[in-house]
Amino acid sequence: MLSANIQAGSSTRGYHDYVARSWSHVLPAGNKRGSLDTIAQLAGQYDIVGLNESDPGSLRSGFTNQTHYLAQRGGFDYWSHQPNRRVGGVASSANGLLSKLEPREVIDHSLPGRISGRGVLMARFGDGDDGLVVAVAHLSLGAASRASQLGFIAELLGDHPHAVLMGDFNCAVERPEMQALFRSTRLQPPTCMVPTFPSWRPQRAIDHILISDGLACSSDACAMPAAMSDHLALSLELDVPEEALT
Repeated sequence: MLSANIQAGSSTRGYHDYVARSWSHVLPAGNKRGSLDTIAQLAGQYDIVGLNESDPGSLRSGFTNQTHYLAQRGGFDYWSHQPNRRVGGVASSANGLLSKLEPREVIDHSLPGRISGRGVLMARFGDGDDGLVVAVAHLSLGAASRASQLGFIAELLGDHPHAVLMGDFNCAVERPEMQALFRSTRLQPPTCMVPTFPSWRPQRAIDHILISDGLACSSDACAMPAAMSDHLALSLELDVPEEALT
C-alpha cells in the first residue's frame, strides 16, 4: 500500500516556495503533468494507493482529474475520488483511491470540523464483516477539529479486524486525539515513526498508514519522494488474510 499527499502536482523544495511559487497552487503552470507521471511510476508498483490533495479537475490542473490520470498511467483498473475543498473557484482538492483489486463498494463521508472541506473515502473489499476496509483521510490542522474527525472515523471503523486508515493526519501518533483513536478501534500505533514532512528535510511523522490487529506487516513503513510534493509518500507491505478479500 502507498499513501501520498501529492500537492496537486505542484513543486515545493523549501519553505520559501510556499510564497515564491504560490501561483502554482492556483494556475495551470509548472510541470504538473511531469510530476504526475513520476508519481504514477511510483504508484504503479502498489496494489492500493491513497491520495491526498489530488486535484479533481480545476483551473490549476488544466481541468485534469488527477486521480483518473494517475489510474490510467499507473495501470489501475479501479479508482475513486472525493472532492472536498474548493479554493477561490480556481483550485480544488480531493482524496483519491487507486486499486488493482475491485472494491465491493466505495463510500465517502464528510468529516466534522470548525471549517468544512475535510472528508474520508472508504472502500470495502471482500464480503461480510471480515472484509478488508481501506479508508483515506486528510485531517485538519487544528487539534480540536482533528479530535472530532478521528472520533467520527472511529465510529465508522468500530471493531473491524481488517481495517486500514491512511493519509495526511497533520499530527504525530503521540497526540491525544490519536491515542483516543487507538483506544476506540482495533487500529494499532505504527511500530516505527517515519518522518514525511517537509519532504526536503523530513522532521515530522504526520502521514500514516494505520492497520488493525487482524492484519500484519511484511516490512517496516518506508518513505520516498512523491515527485516534488512537500510530503514524502509512505509505503507499507501488508499480509492480508484471503478471507478478507473474497
